[in-house]
Amino acid sequence: MPSTRHSIRFPAIDTNELAQSEAYFTLTDAAGVESRIRFHDYGAIYARRGLYEQLFYDRLKCQSPEKVVAILRHAMGGERRLIHELRVLDLGAGNGMVGAELQKFGVARLVGVDISAAAAMAVARDRPGVYDDYYDIDMTTMTPAQREHLAGWRFNCMVSVAALGFGDIPVRVFAEAFNLVDDEGWIAFNIKETFLDDRDTSGFSVFIKRLILSEYLDIYHMERYRHRLSIDGQPLYYFGVAGRKAGTIPENMIDAPESAGASAPVAT
Repeated sequence: MPSTRHSIRFPAIDTNELAQSEAYFTLTDAAGVESRIRFHDYGAIYARRGLYEQLFYDRLKCQSPEKVVAILRHAMGGERRLIHELRVLDLGAGNGMVGAELQKFGVARLVGVDISAAAAMAVARDRPGVYDDYYDIDMTTMTPAQREHLAGWRFNCMVSVAALGFGDIPVRVFAEAFNLVDDEGWIAFNIKETFLDDRDTSGFSVFIKRLILSEYLDIYHMERYRHRLSIDGQPLYYFGVAGRKAGTIPENMIDAPESAGASAPVAT
């Protein structure tokens, strides 16, 4: 992907004053016009070629795509034969950073899903050929035909990187994707470390803690690592999780966390 450089400026503000999900930067275009863009305003970021990579990977040193894929490979024992047999659903695929990392290891099939049409356009523009297919759909409102089409890929792996816990992917969407994976298929994702804190009673936090302790997911490897830097250079830590699906997540586990805590500690 040809590099495009953008003029980015971070605010002079202590991170304690901004929740992670409220972080923003100022973008100055070629005409000198300034725009304030939140980190979670993915539509505005994806619309500008190379901005996502420059912001999160060059400036903030994000390493989660490589790290989560490495954790998945470690959980699988590093066997290339097994990796070559993976039919992967990339949930919250964004502009294809994780897909490009998985492609390096020769997975058999790779399908991206993201609710953002801007993400789908960014993939087509910047990383054509990475995915066998890419769906910009809301998995909570899929038609039977869409669900059947996705199920037809017979996924034996799901990955989700830097997409969980901030309202970007609701509990039901995660569960829908998880349940599309064959039993004994591989599951890999990352979450901000605070989501595993007992003090966090938000719906997604409750759901993830239940899932990790449940009979539906067998954890093979879990590791705390530096996800990226904050806007003032402080490390933000996440957990990378990899394991195997042991069963279908039931409806009562999906619905209960949604009302567990409306006042979630929100973060990125």
